[in-house]
Amino acid sequence: MGFRNRIRVIIEETGIRRLYGHHSLIYWLALCLLLAAVPEVRAVTSDDDEYNSYKVRFDLYWVYSQPTGHFQSQSNFAVLGRSGTLDLDKDIGFNSYNTFLGKADWKFTHKNHLYFVAANFNQSKNFVLNRTITFQGKTYNVGAAATGTLDSLFLSPGYQYDFIRRKRGSLGVQVQINLVEITGSMAAAAQVNNGVPQAASASSGRLRAPLPVAGPIVRYYFTPRLFVEANVLGMYFFGYGNYVSSYGTLGFKLTKNLSLVGGYTLGSRVDIKTKSDRLGMTLSQHGALAGLQVSF
Repeated sequence: MGFRNRIRVIIEETGIRRLYGHHSLIYWLALCLLLAAVPEVRAVTSDDDEYNSYKVRFDLYWVYSQPTGHFQSQSNFAVLGRSGTLDLDKDIGFNSYNTFLGKADWKFTHKNHLYFVAANFNQSKNFVLNRTITFQGKTYNVGAAATGTLDSLFLSPGYQYDFIRRKRGSLGVQVQINLVEITGSMAAAAQVNNGVPQAASASSGRLRAPLPVAGPIVRYYFTPRLFVEANVLGMYFFGYGNYVSSYGTLGFKLTKNLSLVGGYTLGSRVDIKTKSDRLGMTLSQHGALAGLQVSF
């Protein structure tokens, strides 16, 4: 019912029209008096009415990550078979470890975002080789005591557009550039292995690449405080490999500006195939996450 019709009902219910009949002058005079008595109402924008209303938001997550995958040199792999591959799981056996991930999101219009994500996964472990490995031109014999290190840095600027943005949530698409630097290294000190002296040796493989990715993101509020959020980002690089990452979280708003979030992340899965003499690798970082979202 429109505002004018509501005024008409008020006038009829209060008897003004019955008292004065159908005289239009009296009718419109009463209408003007009632309109003058109604206070001015400020228009509310759609952004103000949303559960997920903010201009700037900062996310900080603790991640309990488990790395798996391998590094592979094309020349070593072709000549020596599997001995040219350094397997992070079977050879080194990395354990899950604690790390952090951060995100800054600027929603500069109702549906447009610019954001930046930073994550660093770093782990080192001492182990004993259960097979002979030739990696990046260096040979490590079975039984040797060695140290394996994995260092992966992800810096990701991106853009998000929300196709649908309603009171209870949004559905959008993200496009970002992952500036990736991943290093796998192995070292063994001078030692005597099975009665044979061995000199100290060390080798490493490094991948540096800008990896463009895109995919959907959704956020939905079951109640004004309880919500879920998930995304999937990926790209196929036409014979050179692929990249995919995803997460799913459940969040609870503690206050208007502070939310507690927990869930699971396939932090990143990079699969880069070797070309000529370049390094090839497959790396996955995945595990539970928990953290805070602060919005303004």
